[in-house]
Amino acid sequence: MLHDFINWVLATVEAWGYWGIFIAMAMESTVLPVPSELVVIPAGMLAHQGKMDLTLVVLASTFGSLLGASINYAFALWVGRPFLEKYGKYFFVRPALLQKTDTFFLKHGAISTFTGRLVLGIRHLISLPAGLTRMNPAKFALYTVLGAGLWSLVLALFGYFIGGNQALIEENKLLITASVLGFVAVVLVGYYFWQKRRPA
Repeated sequence: MLHDFINWVLATVEAWGYWGIFIAMAMESTVLPVPSELVVIPAGMLAHQGKMDLTLVVLASTFGSLLGASINYAFALWVGRPFLEKYGKYFFVRPALLQKTDTFFLKHGAISTFTGRLVLGIRHLISLPAGLTRMNPAKFALYTVLGAGLWSLVLALFGYFIGGNQALIEENKLLITASVLGFVAVVLVGYYFWQKRRPA
């Protein structure tokens, strides 16, 4: 059954092509349930088979993610922020809390956006606080591309090096997730000590 399912996913990704990857990853970066693993890993496998170009797979995935994240960012900026400023007190969101969140993202928005793109469950939502706190759009785009690009590269390479050995997908999915989380932990610890050493 797994073999048949993987073949179906491969055929679907191949039929959609790079625009399909772009659109699927844009959806994945909003709040729609489109797991990136089901899009990019098969695309990497198709690249191994010579049916897709690995670089284009990563680019389509990365910039699709940027589009979806930007939609969330814009919604939070243009709708979410005015709503909370006007009605936040009814949802226990006081102006002081908004101010604290603004201050946090002003100082840590870049690292939060970058690492947030690498964590399941957070990558779909990290754009919302960025928009709510009016994070600089250029900085938001840069760190979204860096985080989404790294995640896309990891998944695409995973699919590429698995190649035709489909059984390895289930055996190694937890390993790849744990490795990425370990990388995020190392980045955050390094960032913490870097902040501690910076002059106030």
